[in-house]
Amino acid sequence: MSTIQGRIESDYIAAYKAKDTVRLAVLRHLKTAAKNRGVEVLRPLTDDDYLELISRQIKQRRESIDQYEKAARADLAAVEAAELVVLQDYMPAPLSDEDLAQAIDRLAAETGAQGPKDMGKVMQALSAAYKGRYDGKKASEAVRARLSS
Repeated sequence: MSTIQGRIESDYIAAYKAKDTVRLAVLRHLKTAAKNRGVEVLRPLTDDDYLELISRQIKQRRESIDQYEKAARADLAAVEAAELVVLQDYMPAPLSDEDLAQAIDRLAAETGAQGPKDMGKVMQALSAAYKGRYDGKKASEAVRARLSS
């Protein structure tokens, strides 16, 4: 059993006992998504698989919050925001902007990236080295800026 899976299982039981409805709902949804993913790939899930699932859930919550705020539904946006906080507990510590810039510089040098056409190489190396620890949109903009200069 992966460490993230074990943590989710134990937190699920604790949330159930504590009657923490928000955490319980998020973890129940996450466990279901993990089970479905396991059926798709026909193997036990790794920590990387769980990080990918969680990051997808986080992205969905952020998009929902944005949509609810545009529709003036602060009540629903607040629910999604509370769920987002629970999901972020399972992600590794995010890179600071400075650390992200340093990582991009280092990876650009390692991959031999010369210009914007090599952006994919740097993004792939960044994803492999720092999976789940950065915002993809922010990283993409930083890589584009670095390779354009």
